[in-house]
Amino acid sequence: MAENFSVAISYGENLGYVEYDVANKKINVVLGDEVGKRNTEEFLAQEHEIEIPHETLLDFTVEKINPQAGVEALKLALTRLWEATGVHVDWSRPVDYVKLHPHY
Repeated sequence: MAENFSVAISYGENLGYVEYDVANKKINVVLGDEVGKRNTEEFLAQEHEIEIPHETLLDFTVEKINPQAGVEALKLALTRLWEATGVHVDWSRPVDYVKLHPHY
């Protein structure tokens, strides 16, 4: 059985996380700020056209990415979350810490 993926996020003074249920291909957003949560949920519910790098810094192709399709697609979409919503992905912050301390 595949393990779920989760990553910390922050918006304003609130810490939270995005969790991906691998078995059911579902995304759950936990964030104390309703605006940040709603914006994240809406962004991750949509398909996005993202430039994917290849061999060189100038070698890109545009691909449609569905964040709900799998962990790698979700990770790729999360790299665009800040620009689209103002919600920051805290890649290095442990999610267990966020669950215990949901505010700065």
